[in-house]
Amino acid sequence: MASSIIQPSPSKPASERSLQLALAAARTAAENKGSDLRVLDLRELTQIFDYFVIATGTSRRQLHAMSEDIDHVLEDDLHDKRTNIAGYDESRWIVLDYGTVVIHLFDEETRQFYSLEDLWADAKDVDLSTTLSSDTSA
Repeated sequence: MASSIIQPSPSKPASERSLQLALAAARTAAENKGSDLRVLDLRELTQIFDYFVIATGTSRRQLHAMSEDIDHVLEDDLHDKRTNIAGYDESRWIVLDYGTVVIHLFDEETRQFYSLEDLWADAKDVDLSTTLSSDTSA
């Protein structure tokens, strides 16, 4: 089943905060040359978290830079607290857990193998066109 595209417009304040964090993470991954960026809206599928942010990097160094910059933006600029990180040392799949938002940074081979987009195929895609286009036009 193909996922549908939604415009970012959650109705609850907590969801708005989650969306703000997810979009900031996606924007930061894009600024670090992350590719194949996706933000999946999981609010209708699970009560555990609201959004997945998924991005692909080409090297260990790039994945580290993405994860560190996302942490900087979400923790220092948006005053949120990461609850956990996994995979940083191996750098094939780094997971940053911000509670309602979970960020997955993959190398290409690992992303294809685990295919989170297929596992969560019923999730809606958040439209990133305005979020990412405003940052890349500078």
